[in-house]
Amino acid sequence: MNELSINIHIAGRVYPLSANASEEIHVRAAGKLIQDKLQAYSAQFNLRDQQDALAMFALEIANENMALKRQIETNVAETDAAFGQIEDLLKHVQL
Repeated sequence: MNELSINIHIAGRVYPLSANASEEIHVRAAGKLIQDKLQAYSAQFNLRDQQDALAMFALEIANENMALKRQIETNVAETDAAFGQIEDLLKHVQL
């Protein structure tokens, strides 16, 4: 694997990371997303402490994560139900 050393800037700090060449663009995009969100929260709510912006962004991400997990659970349940219906239909098919 081709590991790269990269620096991600978040909230006035530099975080040195290692990433595969194929992951580098995604890691950099994630760092930019975080920094952009922090700036947006700081401006919108007139925050002076980056810790507050970080906490607000962490809450946003956690909420989105939980919503995605609920959606996945719903999709899995719907898929299982559909497969169950297909299995029931196939039981009646004679070859």
